[in-house]
Amino acid sequence: MTVESVQPVTPDASEPAEPPFARGAVPLLGHGWKLARDPLAFMSRLRDDGDVVRLRLGPKTVYAVTAPDLTGALALSPDYHIAGPLWESLEDLLGKEGVATANGSLHRRQRRTIQPAFRLDAIPAYGPIMEEEAHALGERWRPGETLDCTSESFRVAVRIAARCLLRGAYMDERAERLCVALATVFRGMYRRMVVPLGPLYRVPLPANLKFNRALADLHLLVDEIVTERRASGQKPDDLLTALLEAKDDNGDPIGEQEIHDQVVAILTPGSETVASTIMWLLQILAEHPEHAARVRSEVESVTGGRPVGFDDVRRLTHTNNLIVEAMRLRPAVWILTRRAMTDTALGRYRIPAGADIIYSPYAIQRDARSYPEHLEFDPDRWLPERAKDVPKYAMSPFGVGNRKCPSDHFSMAQLTLITATVASKYRFEQAGGSDDATRVGVTLRPHRLLVKPVEW
Repeated sequence: MTVESVQPVTPDASEPAEPPFARGAVPLLGHGWKLARDPLAFMSRLRDDGDVVRLRLGPKTVYAVTAPDLTGALALSPDYHIAGPLWESLEDLLGKEGVATANGSLHRRQRRTIQPAFRLDAIPAYGPIMEEEAHALGERWRPGETLDCTSESFRVAVRIAARCLLRGAYMDERAERLCVALATVFRGMYRRMVVPLGPLYRVPLPANLKFNRALADLHLLVDEIVTERRASGQKPDDLLTALLEAKDDNGDPIGEQEIHDQVVAILTPGSETVASTIMWLLQILAEHPEHAARVRSEVESVTGGRPVGFDDVRRLTHTNNLIVEAMRLRPAVWILTRRAMTDTALGRYRIPAGADIIYSPYAIQRDARSYPEHLEFDPDRWLPERAKDVPKYAMSPFGVGNRKCPSDHFSMAQLTLITATVASKYRFEQAGGSDDATRVGVTLRPHRLLVKPVEW
């Protein structure tokens, strides 16, 4: 899917208005209790109150943007920076010097450093690794055994990222450590975003101690990776080598903290979002056997019965559309925040300098105003003749503008190859004890998805 660039929305000629407050605030907590209790339903209802509305989260006033054209303008405008409750909570994980959280000239320099690894013409070099990991996943599974989709999805996502971008022999033990630590860290960060209690999160309560231990293990894992590469003396053509040899604006080597934060940004958010998407794809293959069968038939027609390979990815139209539709209904990233750097406007609404702004891809992508039968799983809505009717910015799974995820082609390639590989070998059934209800954290994924592969 390509995203066209547009100019930011121009405010009405009349004086911009103050956005209305959303309904349902309660004393002291404001809207925070609803956001914490049922965040997806809350964000999905906000457009009924306006295209831009104000929320009270404890003592703070936050602006929520609900219309797709305005979220596009927000993402494209230089008047809004990566900041706000989400990114402040993520700084504990990602640091302040990584590409995910940096702004301005630092962000532009970091994008220039990492972008070559994700160019469209660079992706085929990763094909053999993606193929190997996708086929190893299917070969490791046994018909009728119960699979924990959380650990399986994280393992393959982390191994592909590590082997392609960091060229390391990172075995399952490290992937498992990352899986366990990320689950704890992302839950804790979501709580800190929704209920910003500041110093109370430093009190040595069990939940805070567990969060701190998981965060420390993540950073230790990154230090191990960087230390091993330096000690090896090797300089493969990969992203880690680019970071170790990168220069700052003065021509000096970038600092150790920036290298650390960049590796964290490579391993953690990308692995979390890809793994969450793989979990939803396994859930969808189990829930919609008719589409699983279509994927299998498509793979057979493209490959003629041989194992599916990276070079087949572009021809797997229905498989690709199934993935896009899964990301529409179950986006890994469901909420994003920005901060206004100056007095500005979105549409006809005034946004003051310093205001924190939130918007929800989940709500935008499920809006009945943009999609007929908006809650139905329908991959064919992404066929060219139908996709043209989707409003601009109503589907931006990798973001837009200079904050667009640089690994979009990399992620789609591995998701398509993994889905085609496992669906051509197995159909899936949910196992006893499985709970595919949505677990809301900084990302969305099934609460505890257990499936059984069954040979066709």
